Amino acid sequence: MSRRVCEFYNLAPQLVVPDVRKAAEYYRDKFGFEIDGFFFDEPPVYSIVHRDGATIHFGRSDNGETKNNEMVRKGSRLDVYILISDVVALYDELKERGANIVEGPIERVYGRTEITVVDENGFHLVFGE
Repeated sequence: MSRRVCEFYNLAPQLVVPDVRKAAEYYRDKFGFEIDGFFFDEPPVYSIVHRDGATIHFGRSDNGETKNNEMVRKGSRLDVYILISDVVALYDELKERGANIVEGPIERVYGRTEITVVDENGFHLVFGE
């Protein structure tokens, strides 16, 4: 009897934010994501954005606060890590869009070249090639 194997396809983190519409529109305008065509409820309590194979969900905070990841790596934070194919092309695009780029492109000792951006809610996204 052969054992069935499950393959994972994608990861879609949920970021809890005070204003779902504003967050989704920021990711569209600054990071080039597309809004998946809808906002749940009014005012929105949930939305989804995607860019190619990367998907991020936004849920509205009950108390108006965000909870960022407190993981610290020598002064840098990481809430979402997204693997990409061309870090220089993305850097140029994000710079043109006016994104808040706080680091990079930088080559890491583990073989990836990365850029770090911060969204309007303080979440740190790292894009790595």
